[in-house]
Amino acid sequence: MNGRLRGTLAAAPAWGYVLLLYGFIFLPVAVLVLFSFQSSRVPIPPFNGPSLRWYEAVFADARMMDALGNSIVVAMASSLVAVLLGFLAAYALARHRLPFAGLLQGLLVAPLTVSYLIIGMGLLITFNQAGVPKSLLTIGIGHVVINLPLCFAIIYSQMGAQQANVERAARDLGAREWQVMALVTVPMLWPALFASFFLAVTFSWDEFIIAFLLSRFDVTLPVEIWSMLRTGLNPKTNAVGSFVFLISVAIVLVLDLVIFGRKKS
Repeated sequence: MNGRLRGTLAAAPAWGYVLLLYGFIFLPVAVLVLFSFQSSRVPIPPFNGPSLRWYEAVFADARMMDALGNSIVVAMASSLVAVLLGFLAAYALARHRLPFAGLLQGLLVAPLTVSYLIIGMGLLITFNQAGVPKSLLTIGIGHVVINLPLCFAIIYSQMGAQQANVERAARDLGAREWQVMALVTVPMLWPALFASFFLAVTFSWDEFIIAFLLSRFDVTLPVEIWSMLRTGLNPKTNAVGSFVFLISVAIVLVLDLVIFGRKKS
């Protein structure tokens, strides 16, 4: 009994540190979610609620709903393109001997080390020089640029010798290269493809800097939230911020249940 007590006391500082750390991370989010249910127009203490008034106002706001739809379209489309390009790049580098393969691999993952601000400014200058107007398309291209390295890294890490042996066996049985890729490689890599897609969707869903620099009239939800905050405190910002956070959490939970739950089973 004394040993257990001493062990508990010894672990108390570690538990205290963990609680402080999680409190520091999640306390602002908890306050945001709490005051999204505030019924008064001023989102400050004391709490007056609960009420769904501001959630109803958000879903009745045409501009907000347009921005929400734009965010969904950009996140889904850019993530699909990023996963496709990341898979093709990983397949080429993992299954074929290419000149300067190390250099190519380094160039593919290089955007992970670059600030979103630098990437956004570079794309903005490039599009201006090429005469490409700012739109949802330019935002989607920007999100492909930042998500492609992540998708490539995840997929490439899963392309081991076991998959290569199965692909080789399929070729020996007469399968063509596209059949090997579509019917053998992709099914074996679907957890990595699935994880890459949902992580890309998560990053694209709430990305602000690139979306702000590359948008004009059609904006995404984070840019619309920023424009609301410029006018001061608005109770709707708490509601829409909570909605964005809950969507991100839902995506991560789905990813955990589908991918990591499958591995545990």
